[in-house]
Amino acid sequence: MLKANYKKFTLKFNFPAGTSRGILYEKDSYILKITDTEKPNIFGLGECSPLIGLSIDNFENYESILNQTCEMINQSGEIPADLDLDQFPSIDFGLETSLLDLENGGIKKIADTNFFNTSEEIHINGLVWMSNKDNMKNQIKEKIEQGFKCIKIKIGAINFDDECYLLEEIRKIFSEEDMQIRVDANGAFENEFALKKIERLSQYDLHSIEQPIKQGQWSFMANLCKKSPVPIALDEELIGVTTEAGKKLLLQIIKPQYIVLKPTLLGGFLSSQEWIETADEMDIDWWVTSALESNIGLNAICQWTSTFELNEFQGLGTGQIYQNNFNSPLVVNKGSIKYDKSQKWDIVDF
Repeated sequence: MLKANYKKFTLKFNFPAGTSRGILYEKDSYILKITDTEKPNIFGLGECSPLIGLSIDNFENYESILNQTCEMINQSGEIPADLDLDQFPSIDFGLETSLLDLENGGIKKIADTNFFNTSEEIHINGLVWMSNKDNMKNQIKEKIEQGFKCIKIKIGAINFDDECYLLEEIRKIFSEEDMQIRVDANGAFENEFALKKIERLSQYDLHSIEQPIKQGQWSFMANLCKKSPVPIALDEELIGVTTEAGKKLLLQIIKPQYIVLKPTLLGGFLSSQEWIETADEMDIDWWVTSALESNIGLNAICQWTSTFELNEFQGLGTGQIYQNNFNSPLVVNKGSIKYDKSQKWDIVDF
């Protein structure tokens, strides 16, 4: 019989994390623990990590729904067949990953791949957060010195000329072959100026631009994808689209060059797998990105990502952004992340 409980943790950023939706200083996550009563010393952990302003989770009754989910599991001793978490994708993700951890012996193993077994690396991008021009320039310098071959820069919050200056500075030193540059607008561009801004950005040989305009404008986004000189990646656009038919319709209408998968916000791995299968049918490429989870959620996402043949740099380098993150075997070095078994987990006792 299964038993479930959870604990809330407030993760504190090492720095003011600037996004187009504001500056983040801390973030709440809920660590879900699933135990089999026949083996009480073995348990699986999953992270329920909603993101204010981005995930569709209802924050007003989030903890009550999480508590209700645990009670349903505790009363039945199993995962109830009528459990409906479509409107709470981050709880769905936490439940799915805690069960996978439990099934694999409670050793934080989510998938049987070389990432977990032999420390095979996943190539990732270095993320540059929104800030003032000088701070962002320092971040870029730091990422280059750390050995990243792909840099992702969040844009849309400071002066556009300053953002173009930063891109120009990179291209003065590194060619497109030597350094891949992605930009992420998080929907910040106004529709009427979006194409002109992207045309200007195209002179810096960008790999892609994520979500240039706000989601939900399928017709306008489709036209933008058709005309844009820079490949467009859908990110926020995918959130809240839960049915297989809806996913197929969205990609058929918009026809993006890429999609960006955040399993926590999309309802877990099975839902994300549907996106991948649909995209593959349409020759749309993709990559996986974490969404400010702690190392518990990040570990699960990394391991799941490693089950695929990867063609792109992944967005999995966010484990170092918190001052009170759980210590883990996840190690970022020279633009890659790996699972170093010589490092140990330090998980707070439940």
